[in-house]
Amino acid sequence: MYIDLPEKRYYKIGEVAQAFQVNTSLIRFWEKEFDVLKPKKNAKGNRLFTQEDLKNIKIIYNLVKENGFTLEGAKQKLKKNPAGTFNSHEIISRLEAVKAELIKIKNQL
Repeated sequence: MYIDLPEKRYYKIGEVAQAFQVNTSLIRFWEKEFDVLKPKKNAKGNRLFTQEDLKNIKIIYNLVKENGFTLEGAKQKLKKNPAGTFNSHEIISRLEAVKAELIKIKNQL
């Protein structure tokens, strides 16, 4: 899944949810279920997600929503082979970004 977010240090939960086209409640639920998601919280308690958090959400989204893993299955996959999961997902993400860029160029012609 290719997400189009501006390059920033921190993202609010609403921005993240909109980028992934899910509800904010799902992001909060995944935060409780997966240990790899640990967004920072400001003085008000608002969640602030980093680039690393976005990478982890992409992996979780890919496993659960696109590949049909259960939450337990996704947790086990992340524990068993986090580097391999990330590498294959990173390659797919880069290819999707290239595809989106090519589509933009094609539409401009």
